[in-house]
Amino acid sequence: MRPDVFRWISAAFLVFVALAGFAGYQLGRAGDVPAEDGADVGFARDMQTHHNQAVQMALIIRDKTTDPTLRAVAYDIATSQQQQSGQMYGWLAHWGMPMTSSQPSMAWMSAGDHQLESPADRQPPATGPTTAGTATSAASGGHDGMVMGAPVQSSDAGGNQSGSMGMATAAQIRALQGATGIEAERSFLRLMIAHHRGGVTMAQAALRLADQPEVLTLARSIEAAQTAELTQLQQLLKDRS
Repeated sequence: MRPDVFRWISAAFLVFVALAGFAGYQLGRAGDVPAEDGADVGFARDMQTHHNQAVQMALIIRDKTTDPTLRAVAYDIATSQQQQSGQMYGWLAHWGMPMTSSQPSMAWMSAGDHQLESPADRQPPATGPTTAGTATSAASGGHDGMVMGAPVQSSDAGGNQSGSMGMATAAQIRALQGATGIEAERSFLRLMIAHHRGGVTMAQAALRLADQPEVLTLARSIEAAQTAELTQLQQLLKDRS
């Protein structure tokens, strides 16, 4: 066989092998796509919404406070959660999943008899005077709608909002935007403490219910980071009591 013909056949064979391998990889990946109503997709959607509100609140307080520690905390929250939000957006795009769902927010957390409402999700008691509207807990039954378009589920007999996971209401966000000085700092800290508690609860649910390695890795990271940040946020609030 002529050397040039042999080289052509060898090259064609290598291309065929590469294409066959790629096709097999794609078919394998197709089997790995999570169910739309499962925990992996639900976590990616709802944690994006949750993170986006944290970024919003962090940017609000960063422009209001002159305290360097609080400014640094707000910057860290905004940058880290914005990056993670983009990561989850990428997952959904890769999985071919829509970014929104007709299902209630946090519905994926009900799998395996997991209860949506958790003591960790409740707002801490207010300490000291508050700006009007900021002391209302995200779990107190005073919701008028969640920011970023995520739906709010109905309250139970005890007035607790299932599915809110510490999300601030639209009224609380407006109050934070209108607050100044130490009242703005207190309002932000109360809201973010409740928010982080909800985020930890969501991450823990994902660790129990999700299957995708990337989801489990991020859930572990969120649980660890927000648990650590809670201690710092609580101390900053205590310093302002």
